[in-house]
Amino acid sequence: MKKFGLVLTASALALAACGEEEAAEVTSEAGVEGETQAITLGATAGPYSDMLNKAIVPQLEELGYEVDVREFSDYIQPNIALDNGDLDANLFQHTVYLESFEEQHSMDLSALIMVPTAPMGIYSNVFDSIDAIEDGATIAIPNDPVNAARAFLILEDEGLIQLDPEAETLTVSEQDIIENTKNLKFQPIDAGQLPRAVEGSDLSAVPGNYALASEMDLLDALALENMPDQYRNVVAVTADNEDSELAADLVEIVESPEFEEVIDAEFEGFGKPEWMTEE
Repeated sequence: MKKFGLVLTASALALAACGEEEAAEVTSEAGVEGETQAITLGATAGPYSDMLNKAIVPQLEELGYEVDVREFSDYIQPNIALDNGDLDANLFQHTVYLESFEEQHSMDLSALIMVPTAPMGIYSNVFDSIDAIEDGATIAIPNDPVNAARAFLILEDEGLIQLDPEAETLTVSEQDIIENTKNLKFQPIDAGQLPRAVEGSDLSAVPGNYALASEMDLLDALALENMPDQYRNVVAVTADNEDSELAADLVEIVESPEFEEVIDAEFEGFGKPEWMTEE
């Protein structure tokens, strides 16, 4: 079982020359008297490292944790770092990706709690509304199956296509389209290039994190996805640490009114998971 490192932050200095002793001691709510718990959290650069720094880290520090936030530029290293103990938790991925990644890489990771997530949107510099989309328009979509399925679900919600009702919702593809009312043409490209595709295509289905990283306004989208909870990002830890004090503190922080206040003020357009919207 991996253990979170403990770092002594108080020391007793023996002043032999004058025969005096001084002791500095810190009592931490996160750990044992005289000790503080140093942790490292990971996230992709952009909205989710911002979410850590603005909505989660301040409350962790109030509990006595010493927190370092490490930013990543890809979706591979954050889970590798979590699995090998370089991170104590991460925030960047949805449940579908997490489960697929740990299966492919023989890891045992656990999703603690879902957080508000930037939705995928349909953006255009050519059309100013869904109704204005012309017959035969080209739409750039993610070239990976998981995010492509999300794009097709948005298009179906907006009445632009109809998907086979027998198809698996989370894995629908172009082959599952049984009606294409606008004769849309699909242009699969790397998800990271989709913000640029807004300039080169009639339409572009841009995942929220890439939109924000490109300084796009989520509310400028012609349509935002009605995101299934499986696509909302999660705070993740290793299975060994699922029942740790840190895990419990992270869940309590995300469920707190203070967390939601920061989300409402700083993360406009982010879709909240069902547990946050239930009355």
